[in-house]
Parts: sequence; structure tokens; C-alpha cells
Amino acid sequence: MNTNDNASIEIDVLYLLRKLWSKKFFIIFVGLLVGTIALLGSVFFIKPKYTSTTRIYVVSRSSDTSLTNQDLQAGSYLVNDYKEVITSSEVLSSVIDQEKLSMSTGELSKEIAVTIPTDTRVISIAVTDTDAQRACDIANTVRQVAAEKIKAVTKVDDVTTLESATKPSHPSSPNVKKNAAIGALAGVFLAIVGILVAEVLDDRVRRPEDVEEVLGMTLLGVVPDIDKL
Repeated sequence: MNTNDNASIEIDVLYLLRKLWSKKFFIIFVGLLVGTIALLGSVFFIKPKYTSTTRIYVVSRSSDTSLTNQDLQAGSYLVNDYKEVITSSEVLSSVIDQEKLSMSTGELSKEIAVTIPTDTRVISIAVTDTDAQRACDIANTVRQVAAEKIKAVTKVDDVTTLESATKPSHPSSPNVKKNAAIGALAGVFLAIVGILVAEVLDDRVRRPEDVEEVLGMTLLGVVPDIDKL
């Protein structure tokens, strides 16, 4: 009994696979259609954003001019404090005033990403905005204002600019190729699911095997199609 059930399941799976293969051009068409829609949507309906990044290096120095291990360790412990200083309301308010931005500190904070690579004292400040030049200007102003604020709050002597922000030439988002690929894959998936669901729900008798599977009756014989004789 189990052997027959397994055979029946295998036949059904093979039938569904053959059905999908017979609909391959439809599946490809749906994938291309949805992928094209995703591509056009990314190009014409999603406003591009640009990211500009600047980096600083902060080290606490001892009273002498040499850089000691204690200075380096202190800098490592304080990097998260520096991150909080950079995104503080006072720093952001000063940036808004200097750049004459028509946004709140909360809105500006969402445009700024501060990252600190593991085991380093390098702080990266990335600003993402819909205007490339404005993203660059904000990043550099944040760096300048934050550097002075860090010195005032933590009493460090050295905040060095490793890299100034530059105007990005290409948008950081949306990723048009990625969106188009995801759209195409989603289209293929939806087409396959639609075909399989329609086939499973279709209870019409179209094959000799369907008589036994749907009606539960033993097949005695098949009347040939006279047109094919």
C-alpha cells in the first residue's frame, strides 16, 4: 500500500514538473515583466540618495609629547563616548545653523551614521542625503563641529582628520540592478506558485490516472481519440 502511495506521489510530482516545463516561457515572461517594473520603479519613482564619508582619529595624549600605550588604551575606551558626542543635539544644532538646513536635529540624526571599526580609534562619519553636494558639506561640517566638541568634553588634545568628505559621483541608493534582480526572481516565484496552485485546485479529469485519483474508481480501459487514429 505504501509502495502504491509513494508511486502516486512520484507521478504527481513528475506531472507538476512537466507542467512547469511546459509553461517555462510564461514563467520567464512574468519574471522579466516584474523585473522591468522593479527597474523602472527604482529609476523613476525612488529618489536617489548620496553618501559622503569623512574619518577622524582621536588620541588622548599625556602631558609630554610622546604617544604612550596608556594614551592608546584610553582612546579605545572613549570611542563610544565620541560617537555620542558626534550625534548629540548640540552638535547637530550647530551643523543645522552653519549649513542653514531646513530640518530638525532628529531628521539630521537619521542622515548620519557613525561607525567605529573594531579595535581601532578611527571614527567614520557618513552622511546620506538626496543632494550629493549637501551630503558632502554636512559631513565635513559635522566633522569640524564634532572635533571641537570632543576636545571640549573629553579634554583630548588631538583630533586628526584622516579623510575629508568629497562629493559622491554616484548614488548609494537605490541599487537598481539589485532591485531588478529581486523583482525578476519574485516574478518567477509568483508564476511558479500560481501555476502549481491552479493545477492542484483543478479537479477536472484530463488523464486516465485522474479517474482513479479523483473518483476512486478502478480504470477498466481507455477509449482512444478517433481523430488521432
